[in-house]
Amino acid sequence: MRAIAAWFFIFCYLVPSVFAQLRHGFYEGTCPPAESIVGRVVFNHWDRNRTVTAALLRMQFHDCVVKGCDASLLIDPTTERPSEKSVGRNAGVRGFEIIDEAKKELELVCPKTVSCADIVTIATRDSIALAGGPKFKVRTGRRDGLRSNPSDVKLLGPTVSVATSIKAFKSIGFNVSTMVALIGGGHTVGVAHCSLFQDRIKDPKMDSKLRAKLKKSCRGPNDPSVFMDQNTPFRVDNEIYRQMIQQRAILRIDDNLIRDGSTRSIVSDFAYNNKLFKESFAEAMQKMGEIGVLTGDSGEIRTNCRAFNN
Repeated sequence: MRAIAAWFFIFCYLVPSVFAQLRHGFYEGTCPPAESIVGRVVFNHWDRNRTVTAALLRMQFHDCVVKGCDASLLIDPTTERPSEKSVGRNAGVRGFEIIDEAKKELELVCPKTVSCADIVTIATRDSIALAGGPKFKVRTGRRDGLRSNPSDVKLLGPTVSVATSIKAFKSIGFNVSTMVALIGGGHTVGVAHCSLFQDRIKDPKMDSKLRAKLKKSCRGPNDPSVFMDQNTPFRVDNEIYRQMIQQRAILRIDDNLIRDGSTRSIVSDFAYNNKLFKESFAEAMQKMGEIGVLTGDSGEIRTNCRAFNN
């Protein structure tokens, strides 16, 4: 598994969000059990493997930041047609079997009704709550995209500056506080591979005990991984911000957040107020889930999330 740390890969070339036709309870008339079916599938997987939350968080982020939340990441590549899934850091995204299982059950109950894009959104929300994170509502009514092109995938790395992050998030209406909530919230679960934080291991400002521990962990073959949150790696909470303050942030972008004057106080607020963090993270997830969505007659409702309809 490539690093769930890809949450920090701040994006370029975002399209505007479309809100008008998304609404709460979109499937109440056409498929009343839709959200409960997705929730049950997610719980069954999470109950066996607590890394499900990290996997789904990464999946939704990687889908939404490339041309919007349209399930384009779910398309399998073929010899004739590559897709977003096969490109670089996307190659390590996992959890697709969860979406497949939910889709299969929904097609039996409500054929050609619930989009794969909505399944990803609902599944991610439910996995966050299972991991102790905020419980929040999401609007539904997304349609699935008709394009999955590797050339659309433009992702920045873990050493991105705070100024660059602010500029990217501002382009889709995120304020600085919501940006900090999204970056930190994504890093509170999951792992980072050693290749992604070599610069931090060499940083004398990092906590010396953690630096020694990371050096030892990264001596293994095949690019080992470590938990980004050293204390509560399976819970969505504010612990990652405490570690930023303690100079125990593993990723450069996280360390940048506590050192930059425009974000330092926000990190501190989240570190000492878990309720504030959860409220801000919920807001960030709701906003991210509505980036560039297709609604109405746009796109399609796939019968198989891995392939466009014939």
